[in-house]
Amino acid sequence: MIDIEALQKYSLFGGLLPEQVAVVRGLLTYEAYEAGEVLLAEGQANDRICFIVEGKVEVLKNGQSLVEVGEGETFGEMELLDVMPAIATIRALTPVGVAVMANRALYRLSHEDLRIFAIIVMNLARDLSRRLRRMDELAVKGPN
Repeated sequence: MIDIEALQKYSLFGGLLPEQVAVVRGLLTYEAYEAGEVLLAEGQANDRICFIVEGKVEVLKNGQSLVEVGEGETFGEMELLDVMPAIATIRALTPVGVAVMANRALYRLSHEDLRIFAIIVMNLARDLSRRLRRMDELAVKGPN
């Protein structure tokens, strides 16, 4: 079972009360992967967001490692919104456990509790905005 307190660490659930996070938890599934396994392949259809609840993964673009992310981080946010193929490959560096919210679960939430849905979508927009700002800074800074 996915712990409510663990979920509250994710920025996507910021501003939600524990009972609201419990509603979201009911929409999540859990998946486990071994070190070396690919969780998501670049170009693959993806309609879900994954919350890393244990372990560490690396993000690869065109076979090049971009960053390592671990517990408390997410991936798949972009594809959840724009329904395009995965922009990068996600590979487990260690045994990894992820909580998964599919696009259809988010859609269901929009019909069952519009307030929770709105908070999650606003948080998602903020997270993506932060990432875009970081990428803009890196682009302007250029290679060292």
